[in-house]
Amino acid sequence: MVGGGIGAGKGVVARIFSGRGFASISADEVGHGVLEPEGRAFADVAARWPSVVTDGHIDRPRLAAIVFTDTAQLEELEAMTHAAIIESIGEQAATVAGPLVVEVPVLLPIGDGSWKRVFVDADEQLRIGRAVARGGEEEDVRRRAAAQVDRNTWLEWADEVIVNEGTVEELEEQVDALLGRLELEP
Repeated sequence: MVGGGIGAGKGVVARIFSGRGFASISADEVGHGVLEPEGRAFADVAARWPSVVTDGHIDRPRLAAIVFTDTAQLEELEAMTHAAIIESIGEQAATVAGPLVVEVPVLLPIGDGSWKRVFVDADEQLRIGRAVARGGEEEDVRRRAAAQVDRNTWLEWADEVIVNEGTVEELEEQVDALLGRLELEP
């Protein structure tokens, strides 16, 4: 698993792993899927927050504006979606024959306990700047970052740490070094 806060670069790290022959699953993408009309969490979320349903779909930005300003509502959303996300990731992972990387933006109990956990770390201001540069509104990015677990919690979770404060080439070197240390080959 590859995890980290908003703007840390976990997606870039996951793409590097993919470029090395690993299959890849994004918990964010799975999370979007469980909110689709046919998704496992759609009915519960739509019933709890009917104002975010537009044309039969959940308006994720509208939902985010609600839950990222209210911790209790975020916890409600997570209670409705996390089990579905974990189950979906498990089903997808079961179909993968070779090496797999799962990108997670939050701490999720995924896998059988043998999966290596890699934390992608970066300075908070750098992470905020990256997320804003990708098109996020700074206030929204800061709200989302504040709602995520802190750096120390990620460090406790991690088996390995990759610091992403340099170039993509430096990040690739760190991934390759990690693969060497773990003796992993695609």
